[in-house]
Amino acid sequence: MTRTFTGRHMAAILIGFFGIVIAVNFIMASNAVRTFGGVVVDNSYVASQRFNTWLAAGRAQDAEGWRADAQGGRDGMLLIALHDAAGPIRRAAVTVEAEHPLGRLPGRRFALTALGDGRYAAPHALPSGRWRIRIDARAAGRDAHFIEDVRL
Repeated sequence: MTRTFTGRHMAAILIGFFGIVIAVNFIMASNAVRTFGGVVVDNSYVASQRFNTWLAAGRAQDAEGWRADAQGGRDGMLLIALHDAAGPIRRAAVTVEAEHPLGRLPGRRFALTALGDGRYAAPHALPSGRWRIRIDARAAGRDAHFIEDVRL
């Protein structure tokens, strides 16, 4: 025996469907507001005026062939390998600014120590989690800047 499809059935389906959609939207919006500080740049107009300069500097750095590979080592240590087309970059002054992308942990700035063969390590460990690493390297009168995401 089949039951007829009534207006009450359709109302229950619509209420259930839109109830789920509204609940998901509410959860996603509340998570977005809690986890993002909202500031990408302090002044978007000034950033737009400097964009072409930043783009030209990035192209010049790419032309030099510098590369940075950041990774997490044992016990939360940050390890960075610098190299160019000729091989490892030795005797570089490397500083790092580590930021937690969600702003839950305070940022840290420190200089790295050379391990040899173009490898550099942080003097202390970072707490576990995902970090955005801004790397500033200077060697042989040349500067390079990188941004890497690392999970420790």
